[in-house]
Amino acid sequence: MPVASLPDRALIKVSGADAEHFLHNLVTTDIVALPQGEAWPGALLTPQGKILFDFLVWHDGDGFVLDTTLDQRDALVKRLSMYKLRAAVEIAAHDRTGVTVAWGEEEGEAGLVDHRFAVAGVRVLRRPSGTEVSDTLGYDALRVLSGIAESGSDFALQDAFPHDVLYDLLGGVSFKKGCYVGQEVVSRMQHRGTARRRVVVVTAESALPSPGTPITADAKPIGTLGTVAGNRGLAIVRIDRAGEAIATGNLIFTGDTGVSLALPGWSGLAFPSGGAEEG
Repeated sequence: MPVASLPDRALIKVSGADAEHFLHNLVTTDIVALPQGEAWPGALLTPQGKILFDFLVWHDGDGFVLDTTLDQRDALVKRLSMYKLRAAVEIAAHDRTGVTVAWGEEEGEAGLVDHRFAVAGVRVLRRPSGTEVSDTLGYDALRVLSGIAESGSDFALQDAFPHDVLYDLLGGVSFKKGCYVGQEVVSRMQHRGTARRRVVVVTAESALPSPGTPITADAKPIGTLGTVAGNRGLAIVRIDRAGEAIATGNLIFTGDTGVSLALPGWSGLAFPSGGAEEG
């Protein structure tokens, strides 16, 4: 199986008698329904419904582990501790950093199933601690092909809603549980169908420009290029504007490079056209 070491990942342990209740009422993931042996995406939102911190979460003994980026770790621990109050919860960052991911159909690798990729039809296993064997370019290419966006590489924190990064389809946000921070805004977007930005796979006939290059249609910006793997990349774009460009035959560019855009096949989404909202 191809293996990649992700040294920029950090782990936070949330344990104690109230750990499940504490997280369930704070983050977007349905913690109560979280399966054993799987890592599910989640986020702590701003009151306005945007992603303040993002992570993967899984069961670990009497508590849970949050797998986030190293640059988010300390601030996330501090923010979680602000909500602790008198709850019987312990929140602590692991000294050990780094996560290893492996993918493919071969058996024998140990790890947690990454639910994001499972939804996309790809088997990816995740486990704490890094390894000297690394294929980060291969992992990025896999994310691009699967339509799996990550903060830092594909979107800025406090700038994206869960719908923008497909959390509504990847198990990263629950619409059945009670209140959590930012829940009202996210639920309204879901029930009114007003999500206008989505992750797309960007494809060109030649190598794409560097991440951060604007994506334009009819000379107007509709998004920004994120992770790049050769002639393919990820971007979060305004699908209403992209749909209009596709329907009218207007070319779409990133920099000076002509590109085509595709919503991930597993998502079941389609570009709206003629001003229609997403279905």
